[in-house]
Amino acid sequence: MFEYFARLLDTKALAPHGICLFWRPELLWTHVISDVLIFGAYMTIPIALAVIIRRRRDVPFGWMLWCFALFITACGFTHLMGIWTLWNPDYGIEALVKIVTALASIGTAIALWLLIPLAVSIPTPADLKLVNEELRQRIAERDLAIAELQHEKAQRQRSEEALAQSRKMDALGQLTGGIAHDFNNLLQAVQGSLELIGRKAADAAKVRQLAEGAMHAAERGAKLTAQLLAFARSKQLKMEPFVVSDFVLGARDLLAGAAGNLIDLRFDLESDDAAVLADRTQLELALLNLVINARDATPPGGRIVVSARRVDLPAGDPDLPPGEYVELRVADTGSGMSAEVRGRAFEPFFTTKGVGAGAGLGLSQVYGVVKQAGGVARIDSAEGEGTTVILLLPVTTHTAREEPEAAEAPTADARKGVVLVVDDDADVREFAAAALDTFGHTVVQAPDGGEALASIEASPPDAVLLDYAMPGMTGAEVAKIIERSHPKLPIIFMTGYADAAALEPVLGRNALVLRKPFRVDELNFALAGALARRAAGGS
Repeated sequence: MFEYFARLLDTKALAPHGICLFWRPELLWTHVISDVLIFGAYMTIPIALAVIIRRRRDVPFGWMLWCFALFITACGFTHLMGIWTLWNPDYGIEALVKIVTALASIGTAIALWLLIPLAVSIPTPADLKLVNEELRQRIAERDLAIAELQHEKAQRQRSEEALAQSRKMDALGQLTGGIAHDFNNLLQAVQGSLELIGRKAADAAKVRQLAEGAMHAAERGAKLTAQLLAFARSKQLKMEPFVVSDFVLGARDLLAGAAGNLIDLRFDLESDDAAVLADRTQLELALLNLVINARDATPPGGRIVVSARRVDLPAGDPDLPPGEYVELRVADTGSGMSAEVRGRAFEPFFTTKGVGAGAGLGLSQVYGVVKQAGGVARIDSAEGEGTTVILLLPVTTHTAREEPEAAEAPTADARKGVVLVVDDDADVREFAAAALDTFGHTVVQAPDGGEALASIEASPPDAVLLDYAMPGMTGAEVAKIIERSHPKLPIIFMTGYADAAALEPVLGRNALVLRKPFRVDELNFALAGALARRAAGGS
């Protein structure tokens, strides 16, 4: 093999190719120029193929382009050797270049034949156009299906809401008698006490006792109304952070009184400084309802345990995301619940008590308050084995605030002024006027927004006590007009309207609102504060 290549490269007995052309310049340079142009063109083809391959790495037969580039490069060098051998008889090197070219050409040819099925299967522009049309049609069908699905979803949601409202109304209709019975009891206490006050007006001690009884009955009615609003999720809750263990300890006396002397009430608090974000008053009412329910279901000598602990909820819970929660439990050793009762326990107006013994709002109020705080309420119970109600509330990162100090009552020399009382209910107007007169204020009354605005334009008062829900012109509309013409005039809303959040667009979140029913002292304190702020330059 070595001798073969030695003889192949031996040029001693050979003459250059130019001698065959008799060294005629026109022939020599015609060959040289032609071979140079062919070599240059051949060299650009591999470069162009390399650029294509690098930019289109997705081409399935890029290897074939590399084979073709090698073949073209070898062909170019055969023409370069044609120029070289005109003056140099290196025909052995030229033969080696041709061998490489032959191998590249054979490999390229074989690969090209193998590539034919793949090349033929490449979609034509017409095929791509057809596929694109089919794709557009499928996209249009998908969009139509999504639109129909959204429409069906909206219809289903409306149907579910209507069904839920229908169930509420049906349950309310079934228990109207019980609710009316509760309110009649309250009204009887109020009406009877007021009648006796009229008969025994000279007996100051007896009048005070009867007034306290009427006030107690009115407060019971206010609590029942608060339960109804919490269930309807229309009551604007005051969300604040507080430590659960401190909260339960603060309500300990209240819960003990609700449990009575015949029940062993115990506390097991392990939640340390874990704080939650909820409405303190509503959660206290919820806890009170749970203890009362447990007391009613537990025979004398039984036990109720109120416990609180911090828990880590793993992923996979059907109702809550993973994280830290405070688990507040009320467990009793009472009669327990059947599966049917347990499944309906949180339904509004559902009760197992007799007519007049309960309105069926206790557990539904508990459920509503806990849900609004971002948690969930659950029941673990079986007949004869007692009941445990579990409240899971997410731990908040907000810092729990200290208990607010009791507000000081207005001083005897508190600022007096002219107060415009606007309410469509004559009884409410007369009550407010009498209360304000007791504290030394001058009172002007108006039954609606139109008369109120006319009175203000004629003689602006020092403050306005304004009802929210009035026919013709609402309190919000009246307040907007007053704000434009008298921006410094204090406005105090008094309302029993469920959606008190509607007041926020009028005066923002700092709106001064008295919730009906309110106490005389609350009215006096709110008005004294408003007049003091106005005197100090506030709005």
